[in-house]
Parts: sequence; structure tokens; C-alpha cells
Amino acid sequence: MKNFALLGVAGYIAPRHLEAIKATGNNLIAAYDKFDSVGIMDSYFPNADFFTEFERFDRHLEKLKYKGQDIDYFSICTPNYLHDAHIRSALRRGADAICEKPLVLNPWNLDALKHIEKETGRKVYNILQLRLHKDIIELKKKVEANPGKKYDIDLSYITSRGNWYHYSWKGDISKSGGVATNIGIHFFDMLSWIFGGVKSNILHYSGKDAMSGYLELENANVRWFLSINYDHLSEQIKAEGKRTYRSITVDGEEIEFSGGFTDLHIKSYEEVLKGNGFGLEEARPSIEVVHELRGAQVQSPRDMGHPFLNRLK
Repeated sequence: MKNFALLGVAGYIAPRHLEAIKATGNNLIAAYDKFDSVGIMDSYFPNADFFTEFERFDRHLEKLKYKGQDIDYFSICTPNYLHDAHIRSALRRGADAICEKPLVLNPWNLDALKHIEKETGRKVYNILQLRLHKDIIELKKKVEANPGKKYDIDLSYITSRGNWYHYSWKGDISKSGGVATNIGIHFFDMLSWIFGGVKSNILHYSGKDAMSGYLELENANVRWFLSINYDHLSEQIKAEGKRTYRSITVDGEEIEFSGGFTDLHIKSYEEVLKGNGFGLEEARPSIEVVHELRGAQVQSPRDMGHPFLNRLK
């Protein structure tokens, strides 16, 4: 049984980490979040200690250390801009870090973490759960069986968010990285994992609630559209009472992977515990893509624009 600490336990994604820690037969010793709406802990680890101040959380772990109880892993579910600081805290405390996407906001943050890995002998793992999805794995096998083929891909993802989004840290680009980073990073990771390295990264539209562009990979041309705006949904989707639309087509064929997500965090933890988790370099390609987009100039889409661009007019 390994001992875990969890940072960001009041957040949206934290329950998946709590479930994964419990499902893999391990124990949560302590948790931290500056918000105290953490009753979810009762369903998993009611005896875990909880702190709303990081300094008191850190002091508690130090006391446990001198009592002979070490923390093996830090699970990090805090806002994006805090990830690298909390990863450093984990490594310096002698624990490995398991962190949500995006691992960090900038490529140079990865370089700094590599140095700390070497200094401490500890490891950083990123949750890249789409790489463990059976349908995504099958797609990768199909692509690998046809070397040299270039695919045409349309990625469309609209996940409606209310006005609260823009007033939270997620609406602050300096903290979340913006729409492409906050909601698109796992798609960019999946696509580069399957279709190879980036050859061209072009931005066609950038706003506070939507982004769109064209990504040329070694084996794919990708038109992508990401939005958190309900008005960008089709009337048909709205009529069905839905607030989310996700589609990936490869050469015009829809890739269906709407199911199979329930246990991907558990699988991620199982791989980490076996030493097979995704590390810093696996996270790098998608972080480089979204970082480049944040500084990119919008270009005319010409004939490479995503079909949903007309919904922005």
C-alpha cells in the first residue's frame, strides 16, 4: 500500500483521482485545497487529514516524516498555473508526482522539472488517459499498419460553459493557458501520439470562448475547432437538450470513442504504480503546440479552415 497526498481535492477532476487511489489499493494520508467543499472525501478516505492552507499542509507532512510515515505520491489536481510549483514540492519532499493535464503551461517549465527529477531521483507522471482508451489504441494500430499514408482529420469539440467560467481562473489565460490549453490539450496529445510530430501549426481564430486552426502532423492534416460557447452548437444538438458536441473524423469516417472513459484514471494509476506512466517528454509535444498557439498571429484560413468557422460570424 502506497501513501498519497492530494492537492486540489475540491476541484472537478479530483474525484477521479480519489477513486483511482482507492481502486488501486492505496491510501490517502492528507489533502489540500483552499476551498473547503470537500465532502466527497467521505466516500473514499474519511480519515485523511485536510488543510486549506498549503503551509499547514506542508508542515503536517513534515511531522509525519519524522514519525516515519513518508508520502510516496502527490496527486496534483490544482489550477494549471500551479502545477509546476506543486510538482516541485512533491519531488523535493521525496515523492513522485501524478499530475493532471496540462502538466505545465510552457515548454521551459518541463526543462526545469527535468533538472529537479535528476536532483531528487523522483519522477513526474502526466495523466494522458486517452492513450489508454481501447478505441484510440486501435486507431493508432491502424495508422501504424499503413506507414506513409497522410490522413485528413476534422476535430470538433464544443463543451458549453456558463458565465462563471470567465470569472474563474479558467477564464484567465495567464492561469489556464486559454481555450486550446484548457480543453484541447488532451486532443492535441492524442493526435500527435498517433499521427506523429508537428510540421505546421497555424491559428485561424482566437477568442476568449473559442479557437480554431490547422495542424499539420507527419501523417495527418488536422482542422480543429474548440469552443466553450453554447451558441456555437448546431440547432439540432440544442434541440436534443445537449450542451456538448465532440467529433473526430479521419478521412471522413467518424471515430467513435464516447464510451470507455469510466476507468481510464484507474488504468493510468495502475500504469504509474508499475513504473509505466507517461513522463515529461511524453507531455512535451502537446504543450509545445498550445504554447505556440498562445503567441501565434491569426492567419487567413483559405481552404484549410474548419467548417465551424462560419458559426463565429
